[in-house]
Amino acid sequence: MRMLFVCLGNICRSPTAEGVMRHLVEDEGLIGEFELDSAGTGGWHVGDPPDPRAREAARRRGIVVAGAARQVQHADFEDFDLILAMDRANLRDLRAAAPPDGSAEIRLLREFDADSVGGGDLDVPDPYYGGPDGFDDVLDLVDAACRGLLADVRERGAI
Repeated sequence: MRMLFVCLGNICRSPTAEGVMRHLVEDEGLIGEFELDSAGTGGWHVGDPPDPRAREAARRRGIVVAGAARQVQHADFEDFDLILAMDRANLRDLRAAAPPDGSAEIRLLREFDADSVGGGDLDVPDPYYGGPDGFDDVLDLVDAACRGLLADVRERGAI
């Protein structure tokens, strides 16, 4: 199963989601069943590491957030099975950029968290301009969604 997590700049939310999902599938002994990556809809931070605040918040939970920012490419719509947007603006930008023949399913990450769906708020808020608590909040939201995503993949028999 090939998954791409996408936010605006690929330095906070999407690398955090990739790290959380990688942590979950490693804990389940399923890492060989997944190809995980992250990207941004914009190119402002290409080549930059994840935000130090995101890395530190994740580290405190035993999760590694690593890599270098990159921008979504047209090939991603063919190379990945599932592209997971962090918010509605990212979702809109991804759908606008998707080639008509792209095979990837494009969804909001929080669609996989039943509590989020029931609450009506499916965006993962961008913590970049806020305080350090925002990064912990993002981790909580992303963890719940990634757990639901893993359960969904299992239910669909995709792994």
